Amino acid sequence: MSVLIEIHQFPCLNDNYGYLVHEPGSGATIAIDTPDAEVYLAEAEKMGWQISEIWNTHWHPDHAGGNLKIKEATGCRIIGPAGEADKIPGIDKRLKGGDRVELGDATATVIDVPGHTLGHIAFHFPDQDVAFVGDAVFALGCGRVFEGTMEMMWESLKRIKKLPKKTRLYCAHEYTASNAKFAVTIEPENKALREYVAWIEKRRAEGKPTVPALLERELETNPFLRADLPEMQLAMGHAGNAAATFGEIRGRKDRF
Repeated sequence: MSVLIEIHQFPCLNDNYGYLVHEPGSGATIAIDTPDAEVYLAEAEKMGWQISEIWNTHWHPDHAGGNLKIKEATGCRIIGPAGEADKIPGIDKRLKGGDRVELGDATATVIDVPGHTLGHIAFHFPDQDVAFVGDAVFALGCGRVFEGTMEMMWESLKRIKKLPKKTRLYCAHEYTASNAKFAVTIEPENKALREYVAWIEKRRAEGKPTVPALLERELETNPFLRADLPEMQLAMGHAGNAAATFGEIRGRKDRF
C-alpha cells in the first residue's frame, strides 16, 4: 500500500459509529457522515486533526445532520451523492458511481449503492482494502429498503460483493448482535456463521465493536449477501431468482 490512512472510529448517538479518516502526508481529514457534530468536533480535537471535508453516504439525518455545524466550525467542504443533493445540507460537490475523490495522496472510488435511499453511495479505498458503506450493508445485515426496490438493493449488494475479499467494511451502525439472531434463523447449519456468532457475543460482552466487518467473512455468513446461492434460493422458495430470494430474506428480517 503506497499511502496509509488512519481511521478513528467512535460511537455516537444510540448505535451509530462515527469515522474520521486522516491522511498523514497531507494532514487532510475527512468526516464520513455526521451523526453528531459536537462529538465529531471533539474527537477531531482529541486526535489533533482538522476536518477538511465531509463525505456523506446518504441524506438521512443520522448521517448528514451535523453537516452545517461542522462546516461552520471548520470551513470544510461537503461532498455527497448527486442523487440526493437537494437533501444534503451544505453540499459543495456532487458525486456519482465511478467518480474518484482524494484524501491527500489517497484516492477513493465512489460506488452507487441505492436501495436504502435512492442516491446512497459508498466510498472504496482500493489501496487500503477499506470501504465506507453507510447503511447499505452491515455486519450480518443490510439496510432496510426504504426508497428503492428489492431488485435495486440486490444490485447494490452485488457491487459490494465484487470488492476484494480482504476489504474491511466500515458500516454506520452496531447492529451485529441483533443481525446475528436473525441470520441463524435463515442458515442454522452454517458452521462459519455459528463461529461468527460466538465471536460477536464475546466482543459485545467485552464492550468492543464488531465493526469493521471483513467482506470475506460476510460472504460466508451474511444471508443478504448469499441470495445468489442455489441452496439459499431453494430454501427461501425462489429457485433461480436471486433478487426474489433477497427480497424474501429482507421481508423476514423486517418482520423479525
